[in-house]
Amino acid sequence: MKKLLLVLLVVILAAFLFVGCLPVTPSEGEGEGEGEVETGITVDIEGAVEVGGFTYVSEGTHKITITFPAPQAGLVTAYEGMGSCYDNFSEAMKQQQQIIYYYGNIIFYPNEDRTVWTGLGNFGYADNYPVEITRCCSSMLEIFFGDCVDDACMGIPLVVDGVPPYAEIDISAEACDCEGYAITFDTVTQNPDCEDAIECCGDDCSGLASWSVVLYEDYPFDICCDPSICEEPIASCSGSECPILCETDCLLEGTYYAVVTLVDNVGNQAAYYAEIVLGADGAIDVKAGLPGEETCVEWATETSDTIGICASSGGLSGGIIVVNN
Repeated sequence: MKKLLLVLLVVILAAFLFVGCLPVTPSEGEGEGEGEVETGITVDIEGAVEVGGFTYVSEGTHKITITFPAPQAGLVTAYEGMGSCYDNFSEAMKQQQQIIYYYGNIIFYPNEDRTVWTGLGNFGYADNYPVEITRCCSSMLEIFFGDCVDDACMGIPLVVDGVPPYAEIDISAEACDCEGYAITFDTVTQNPDCEDAIECCGDDCSGLASWSVVLYEDYPFDICCDPSICEEPIASCSGSECPILCETDCLLEGTYYAVVTLVDNVGNQAAYYAEIVLGADGAIDVKAGLPGEETCVEWATETSDTIGICASSGGLSGGIIVVNN
């Protein structure tokens, strides 16, 4: 059981380039039982991405592959560590120190010539924290092999992203020049019900990778929870950055169903749903929805003109934000 390790943040930041099949130069040993380790080693963590100088990985199990330039006769092991968690990891830049708690041991298994070693690491506090708590957490992977006993041969700092992306989306209708109304989906600048909101669209950890808005004319959840299997959409928009802005073609009065999907850079997803009743005079009534536990979608009991959730200093809100007309 390793002791608590006090890690300087500047050291953490300086080592972020060590992940992602890049050559790694391990530290040279200085004390008894330590020795110089061969260079030219690469480490790949499946699903890890580099964004803004930080290496991010999603919560959960990831395959780790270490490739050595020469066969390794002994064992290859690693410790996983978790540190402080933040609503926004950029806040960690303000900290001078972090305490990393080592809690997991990873055993690696070699290929036939013992140059490629693989193991499974389970990153994150998923087993210990309730799902509604924001988790953007500093982490450390320390790898041991050869003569490295007291000190790790290499340390790989990570950020574990357990935070889903989010958005607040206002839904409105504008009259067309000829006939009907165009429905517009637009991120809200600031919802008065979320006074502590950092912003109203994005991801507070690895960052937003993509968003999409898909509109259906018929109810798409009768048979399956994936509406794209059940119905053909009548309109769609997509993008990779905030704000979200999507305007449909001219539509006549009726009931429509929208699915808004957001994906962050490590693959975390958020999905919001809207039942939109468009009147002949352009008035709309919207019922917001979130993925349900017993049904595909759990719908709000009240109408609104906004769907989605916003981020606050206490983490992601767990319910639907309703803005009365």
